[in-house]
Amino acid sequence: MKKSNPVALLPIGVFLVMYLGLGILFEYVLMIPMGFYNIPIVVAFLAAILVACLQNREVGFDDKLEIMAQGLADKNIITMLLIFLVAGSFVGVVGRSSAESVAYFMLSLIPARFAVAVLFVVACFVSTAMGTSVGTITLITPIGVAVAQASGFSLPLCIGSVMGGAMFGDNLSFISDTTIAACNGQGCAMKDKFRENFGIALPAALVTLVLILVLSFRTDLSGSVSQDYNLIQIVPYILVLIGGIVGINVFVVLLVGIASGAVIMLATGQTAPTDLLANMGSGVSGMFETCMVAVLVAAMCSLIREYGGFEALLSAIRSVFKGNKGGQLGMGLLVLAMDVATANNTVAIVMANPIAREMSDEYGISPRKAASLLDTFSCISQGVIPYGAQMLVAISAANELGFEVSAFDIIPNLFYPAMLLVSSLIFIFLLSARKQKA
Repeated sequence: MKKSNPVALLPIGVFLVMYLGLGILFEYVLMIPMGFYNIPIVVAFLAAILVACLQNREVGFDDKLEIMAQGLADKNIITMLLIFLVAGSFVGVVGRSSAESVAYFMLSLIPARFAVAVLFVVACFVSTAMGTSVGTITLITPIGVAVAQASGFSLPLCIGSVMGGAMFGDNLSFISDTTIAACNGQGCAMKDKFRENFGIALPAALVTLVLILVLSFRTDLSGSVSQDYNLIQIVPYILVLIGGIVGINVFVVLLVGIASGAVIMLATGQTAPTDLLANMGSGVSGMFETCMVAVLVAAMCSLIREYGGFEALLSAIRSVFKGNKGGQLGMGLLVLAMDVATANNTVAIVMANPIAREMSDEYGISPRKAASLLDTFSCISQGVIPYGAQMLVAISAANELGFEVSAFDIIPNLFYPAMLLVSSLIFIFLLSARKQKA
C-alpha cells in the first residue's frame, strides 16, 4: 500500500482549474459560443502530466516514463481504445439520417396528444442505437421545435423531453463512449453492466413518461407534424442493440453493424463506395480525441497512484462514507463531481476509473455495479448542467430555427435526470441487498 500523499493529487487540480477556469472565462465572460468546447482538453491534460512529472524528485524521469507506460499497458485500456475506434467506424458507415425517420414514423402512427411522449421515446431509442446523446439532441431537437410550433406544446417541455431521452441512451447504449469507458475501466462485460443499469434506468424512464403524459393532457392542441420517412436504415442499429443485449462479443456486434450498414447504404443509393470509406474514416477520426484523453489519463493516474495520491483520496472517502452502500454513494458522487468540473461525462468516467477500482476493493462493490454507478451518476449531472454539450447543442438548435430558449427554461423540464437520481438512490439504499460479488 502506498503512503498517503495529498500533494500527489495536484495534477488533477491543475487540470480542473485550467479546464474549468478557461471554460467559464470563454463561455460566460468572453461570451464565446460553446466556449467550454473551445478549450483543448488534450493540452490541459498534458499540462497536468507535466506537473506530475515535476513532482517527486526522488523518482527519475526515465522511471516516471516507465510508470506511465505500465498504466498504458493495462488490457482494459487497449480494449477501450479499440472499441472506441470500431464504434466510430460504425457511426460513420450508418450515418445519422435514420433518427429522423424513426421520429416521423412514430409521429405518423400516434395521435398528436402523445407527440411529446413520442419525442421522449424516440430519443431513448435513437440514443441507445447511436450511442451518442449529443448526436441525438442535434437530430431530434429540430423535430421537437416543429412539434411545439405546430401543436401548441411548450418548447422547453419538448426540448427537455428530447434531452431526457438522449441521456437514457447515453447511459445504456453498448456503443456509447460512457459505457465503453466504464465497462473497460472496471473490467466487466457490457451485457452485465446493461442489466445492472436497466433496472435503474427503466423505472426512471417510465415515471418520466407518466409526467410527460400528465402535462400533455393538460395542453390545448392546435395541430400535428408529418414528414416522409425511410425505416430501412435503422436495421444496423437494431442488430447492434440486439447483439449487445444477447451478449455477443462487442467487436463482433459492431462488425455486423458495419457490414449490414454498408450493404444497406450502398444498395439504397444513400452513398457511393468511395464516400462510404471516407465516412468510416471520419467516424474513426471523431474518436481520436477521446482515445488520446484515455491514454493521457491512464498515464497521469499511474503517476498519482505511485506517489500516494489515490491512497490520500481513499482515506478522505473512508472518513465520510461507511459500508457498502456508503461506498456506492461515494463512488457516484465522485464521478458526478468530476463531471460537473469537466462538463464531459466520458472524461469524468475515465478520470474516476482507477479510483473507483480501488474503492471497489475497499467497499466490496462488484465491477458491473461500479461501472453502472459511474455511468449513471455521470449522466445525471451531464444531462442537467447548463454548460454541458447537451444543453448547449439543444439551445443552439432551437436558436438556429428562430426560437429563443435558455438553459433555465429547460432545466425544470428535465424530468429524466431527476428521476434517474431518485431511482439510483433507491437502488443503492433499498434494493442493493443482493449479492455484490459478480
